[in-house]
Amino acid sequence: MVWRAGTDNKLMKITIPLFLFFLLFFANFSVVQAQETFDYTIPEPAKPSLAPEHPEAPPRKFRGLFLGQKLDDLKVALTKDGLFTFRGDRDVSFLPVREQTLVETTGLSFVRRAYFQLVDGAVFIMSFSLDTQIMDHYSVFTSFVKKYGEPTTLSPSEAVWETDDTRVSIERPLSVKYIDKKVFDRLTADSKAKEDFELLNRGDFLNDF
Repeated sequence: MVWRAGTDNKLMKITIPLFLFFLLFFANFSVVQAQETFDYTIPEPAKPSLAPEHPEAPPRKFRGLFLGQKLDDLKVALTKDGLFTFRGDRDVSFLPVREQTLVETTGLSFVRRAYFQLVDGAVFIMSFSLDTQIMDHYSVFTSFVKKYGEPTTLSPSEAVWETDDTRVSIERPLSVKYIDKKVFDRLTADSKAKEDFELLNRGDFLNDF
């Protein structure tokens, strides 16, 4: 009985260190395994683009109104279109400084106001301010993308579709603007040339003192 007890004690003394050894071994193995693991996020499937394979060119026309339209034709088109409350010549003004004509009228339903700038008697800018209570930016933007493709440039303030002769933009909070680029660029160049000429004359005048 004494020897067996002693033997049991020896077995206990041997068994406990072995148990601790295996416990530490598996603990270290788990730490190594944990260090070798890494996070991997499964990517979401790509959303199909709304843009068509062959998009249309950016528009130069809205309903019966278009870039290059003559003043008399514009007034007739606004009078016939029930979306606008055009009052005739009362909504037409001449800008002598720019030598341009401005047509500004209110709208009904989706359009709050509409602006048309004319030079040499033809429209080169039209802008439509939409009612954000019944129309939203996302709907207008997606409608454009489905027809005209992804915008040429995109920023928090505007989305732009552009070609060599046309620039169309959706501007925040919500307006759509059409610009005849060739006419606009010509006017900008003329204005810059005029400023340079006036600056030159001013310099000549000061040199006379």
